[in-house]
Amino acid sequence: MIWTVLVILIIAALFGFVVFRGSPYVPSHRADIQQAFTELYQVDANDTLVDLGSGDGIILRKAARAGARAVGFEINPILVIISRLLSRNNKISTVFADFWFSHLPNDTTVVYVFSVSRDINKIKIWVQNETNRIGRTIHLISYGSRIDGMKAVKNLNANHLYVFHPLQTNKAQV
Repeated sequence: MIWTVLVILIIAALFGFVVFRGSPYVPSHRADIQQAFTELYQVDANDTLVDLGSGDGIILRKAARAGARAVGFEINPILVIISRLLSRNNKISTVFADFWFSHLPNDTTVVYVFSVSRDINKIKIWVQNETNRIGRTIHLISYGSRIDGMKAVKNLNANHLYVFHPLQTNKAQV
């Protein structure tokens, strides 16, 4: 009995911790994902898609079925295990990491995020910094939140597509 209560408390603590670091776990709707990957941005074999807060890995599996390499960042160890168990495919990897302290793979072309509105503008800055670091254009699919100060290239229901271009910086040494 005590072990059951202890396990429940640990699981609740892990899911509760994530709420303070980012968005709570809410599974994405399969129909919305399909529309996003076909009508909003056509994910294909030329893409490397990164899901920030990948949860159970549904986005990763859908992207891999479309031919893309898919990488998920997830801070909840229970969801990392679930994602890895459900996503047994050589095109999919789930990383136990806080994306705020991580870098996108250099071949990233698409970032998917299901974010709460309090974090979307910080994500905008993070993605722009990663775009500059990588030196390539990155498409961002935001599910549920619009980015202040940016015009979406396309909107489809709750999905919004944004394009980030690398900004030139002065690299001259003085």
